Amino acid sequence: MITARYHREIPQRYRLEASKCLKCGHINFPPRLLCPECKTNKFETIKLSDEGKLLTFTVVRVSSDRFSKETPFAVGIVELNDSVKVTTQIADVDVDELKIGQRVKLIFRKIQDDGKAGIHCYGYKAIAI
Repeated sequence: MITARYHREIPQRYRLEASKCLKCGHINFPPRLLCPECKTNKFETIKLSDEGKLLTFTVVRVSSDRFSKETPFAVGIVELNDSVKVTTQIADVDVDELKIGQRVKLIFRKIQDDGKAGIHCYGYKAIAI
């Protein structure tokens, strides 16, 4: 079971925080201990842009029991304005009208309820702009 405290302690999940290498400027999301480009360990924390474009997507028409009431829904890879790529659900859109290259914005939404206690799990979903 996922606990609420665990989720609160992941800044990139709730605040779109990334690490930017102070030596080469490479942005790591989620943050890493070493820069994959120059191998340094000196970073600054930055907040990523919440807008970008849809690079690719797939439509889920048959899902697990947990998401069966939401089908069909789309999941895609979004390239943010910071050149960081994230995988996210695309919400509030007719899946038949999605287009690669479409501009989207990440918004904070409830993703699911977890376990019998019904703990709310939140994260980002993309909407068309």
